[in-house]
Amino acid sequence: MRILFLGDVVGISGCSKLTKTLLSEIKSKKIDFVIVNGENAAAQGVGLTQEICKDFFNSGVNVITTGNHVWDQKEIMNYIDKEDRLLRPHNLFEPAPGKGFNIYKTDQNIKIGVLNLMGNVFM
Repeated sequence: MRILFLGDVVGISGCSKLTKTLLSEIKSKKIDFVIVNGENAAAQGVGLTQEICKDFFNSGVNVITTGNHVWDQKEIMNYIDKEDRLLRPHNLFEPAPGKGFNIYKTDQNIKIGVLNLMGNVFM
């Protein structure tokens, strides 16, 4: 099984690179599952939008994780409750919108659990 985790896609340039090249990388490297940290993917370099999430999913991303900037683009608060492939930090304040853990299936019907945790040292 090949799992690709891409950490912290940032801003327009990071999103552009991901959406232009990820599908070909998935095919050429025979990647089975893709996790991307997208908490800084918005044009401003902080936060995430529904449109960016959809672009990532259409580009082959299976799960998007976030961190302390998850709520910087307010529109994500409504979307995160509806989208199971978008995870907030599990150890974020409770109650918080969305989930911090979920189980997914690959195209080969293999189950993968993804737990999104956030460190809080020096924050």
